Amino acid sequence: MERDLRPRGGRPWSFDRDAAVETAMRLFWRHGYEGVSVGDLTKAIGVAPPSLYAAFGNKAGLYRQALARYEETNGGPDPAAIGSASSLPEAVRRLLEGAVAAVTRWENERGCMISSGLVACHPDHAELARDAATRREALRGRIAQALSPFAPDDEVQRMARYLAAVMQGISIQARDGVASSDLQGIVEDVVAGIAARNA
Repeated sequence: MERDLRPRGGRPWSFDRDAAVETAMRLFWRHGYEGVSVGDLTKAIGVAPPSLYAAFGNKAGLYRQALARYEETNGGPDPAAIGSASSLPEAVRRLLEGAVAAVTRWENERGCMISSGLVACHPDHAELARDAATRREALRGRIAQALSPFAPDDEVQRMARYLAAVMQGISIQARDGVASSDLQGIVEDVVAGIAARNA
């Protein structure tokens, strides 16, 4: 549960916290954690550093809230869409097409903030990197859960690991500017392979 970080006396903040988290999410998504300074954040949000620190603790605290916002709005499979598929290949298609759409939806924020976040970083940020890795593993778990109606558990776990790797690759290629149509080709190849194996 998020702590109440309002100033003493309960006075409201002079800025919109939700809008601040959204702005920070876009910056971190676009440039990575280490590519965004506190100055960048305060300028984009429109607050002085003391207000940012009072509201979020520090830059890392704001980054964690930005990641949580990303997960709520962009980061993960759609269980309803996947669960209504008629077969495992179709479920995988819906999963991967959703991933392609998510990582190419915005012109300036391409890729997945979680898949590519803090894969390499300064040792001072090791704790944040571990948090990012934990979030990636949780995403793999959600993939497995979404596919669980279509295959035995051991197969689902193995496939979820494979598909998480595919999605991470799609994310990186999207950041590199690869077109959605080319990423769709990856989807087609993966689905064809799964369909052939399950024929």
